[in-house]
Amino acid sequence: MQAAALAPDLRVGDVVFIRIPARPFREVADATGSWTNHVGIVTNVSGTEAQVAESRFPWSGTTTLARFAARSDGGRLAVARLDPPPTADEQAHIPAAAARRSGVFYDTGFDLRSNRQFCSRFVREVLTEATGRNVGEVETFAMLLEQRPGVRLGFWRAWYLGHIPWQRETVTPASLLRSPELAFVFDGTVTP
Repeated sequence: MQAAALAPDLRVGDVVFIRIPARPFREVADATGSWTNHVGIVTNVSGTEAQVAESRFPWSGTTTLARFAARSDGGRLAVARLDPPPTADEQAHIPAAAARRSGVFYDTGFDLRSNRQFCSRFVREVLTEATGRNVGEVETFAMLLEQRPGVRLGFWRAWYLGHIPWQRETVTPASLLRSPELAFVFDGTVTP
């Protein structure tokens, strides 16, 4: 299926999950026990192609669904929607909430309390601001990695220059994917 074929089924506020093949993102997926490692949020469906807002390196912004999907390993993509769906008023607030977070530098430390941004925090904050609902679970690195005792920590030790910040709070794409607040509307493979 082509990504553009999803357009009629998408709504503002839909959460879009992909898997980026670059090593740091693969390590995120491994540490969280999930196929996904990147997430964005649909902010516009009125044009020729749906727009997805995301926090990406080097800073947050908006891209088309086709470009977003094209970055996914093997074309894997899932779309989830708040359950119950956002009201029309809540949907109207989503683009502005995303725009307020546009142009913010990416946080490679995945720190929920940083003045920078990362993908799952971006989506969680947009939905919280626009709808008042929290999606995904806030966890410390200790809590997160405790659930995955077999995860190799060498990469993360190197990433954090020898000292993993065990008490740092974060939110992951996997915790958004597993959130009981979301219901899937698509889970499969797409082509750009």
